Amino acid sequence: MSGHLEAAVEASLLQAAQVAEQKIDDEIKRLEEMDDEGLEQIRQKRLAGMKKEQDAKFHFMRMGHGTYREHTEHEFLKGEGSKSDNVVIHFYRPTTERCQIVDRYLHQLAPKYYATRFCRIDAEKAKFLCDRLKITVIPSIACFVKKLHKDTIVGFDDLGGRDDFPIEVLEWRLGLSKVINYTGDCQGPIQKSGYSGIFMPVKKGGIRGGGGDSDDDDD
Repeated sequence: MSGHLEAAVEASLLQAAQVAEQKIDDEIKRLEEMDDEGLEQIRQKRLAGMKKEQDAKFHFMRMGHGTYREHTEHEFLKGEGSKSDNVVIHFYRPTTERCQIVDRYLHQLAPKYYATRFCRIDAEKAKFLCDRLKITVIPSIACFVKKLHKDTIVGFDDLGGRDDFPIEVLEWRLGLSKVINYTGDCQGPIQKSGYSGIFMPVKKGGIRGGGGDSDDDDD
């Protein structure tokens, strides 16, 4: 990087820091100038917001959200699939190593996105669902939004085609399906620690599934 470019970058970063610092100073000044009644209103508003969020979390927890659970095809069809508006289902096979990667990440995402039900189903014991959802590649992640099958993440092609993809890439991909309350940038995959991969194009609003005739295994 040339000396002029470094100076320009440093000046830009300094300006951004000064703007952020000024915003903080302005907010502190505004709070200091408020009377006790105004501060109490802000406190009550924040408390009400926290209580509302906590009540919503307890509601979803009572429904079985917040954890990553195993279901049989029968359990899902007889009730578990209709309890929640937003559902993520990992169709796995016990002998497929890539399924263990998905399991590890979904265990972490379930408590973070507690408004969504996260579960897994053994594909070898779920012929009806696999046929219905056109699950032909293992692992596959089916996404249901407002109880409708919205999308399927097929193998790792949507995640860069690599086994070492970071969890943020899976969050981003689930965010495209609107199955989680994702607040990150949906314009493209998050690059982390030099991670790069070949991402399959995802049609906006479309369902992707049935990505092949053979399992995406490393066995």
